[in-house]
Amino acid sequence: MLFDFEYFIAAVPRLLRTIHLTIELSVLSMVLSVALGLVLESMIRSRSAAISGAARFYVLFFRSTPLLVQLFLLYYGLPQLLPGLAVITAFQATVIGLSLNNASYLAEIFRAAINSVDRGQIEAALSVGMSRGQGLRRILLPQAFRTALPAMGNTYTVIIKETSLAFTLGLTEMMGEAKLMAADTLRFLECFLAVSLLYFVVAFVFGKLQRLVENRLNRPYATET
Repeated sequence: MLFDFEYFIAAVPRLLRTIHLTIELSVLSMVLSVALGLVLESMIRSRSAAISGAARFYVLFFRSTPLLVQLFLLYYGLPQLLPGLAVITAFQATVIGLSLNNASYLAEIFRAAINSVDRGQIEAALSVGMSRGQGLRRILLPQAFRTALPAMGNTYTVIIKETSLAFTLGLTEMMGEAKLMAADTLRFLECFLAVSLLYFVVAFVFGKLQRLVENRLNRPYATET
């Protein structure tokens, strides 16, 4: 079968009808990943060996096992032990799975970013009457966020691509729709090339937005030099 350019063009609008699911999955997963990643980073720094060890094991487990396996365990496996989890929808399971997985990477990103900030700045903040919490919020965390932003952006790009695994749980997002279209017409090249293009566009647009934010945050430092 030769490449059907007309079908390729016609497939794009149909796939666009499901792009909102991809965006919703990626945004919700990123927000939860950031929140959980911060919690994990705090746990890793805990003086309690049990808390720190539990957080490190969490990071090791989720970074060492395939995301697809984690999604299957969450959606198909755990309900066998905990029947109450059977009420979780494919959308919810995808968001939870992506969040749990990517939080393990973000925890390490946050830890490296916080370590990059000179600890003497916190001591200076304490010396002028700030509490440790104020020093963290006003001095350490803003600088750490600026350092972590490029890696956070890369993580979000990864999450956008990982939403394509949602179709394995029965969710018809962009990849799921492309798979259905390809199965109906046997136009695999046209369908998967079209969905690849849409993933590229979403990631490209986000990359541009990320660059704008980075430039805005770096502007004061650029003027200083």
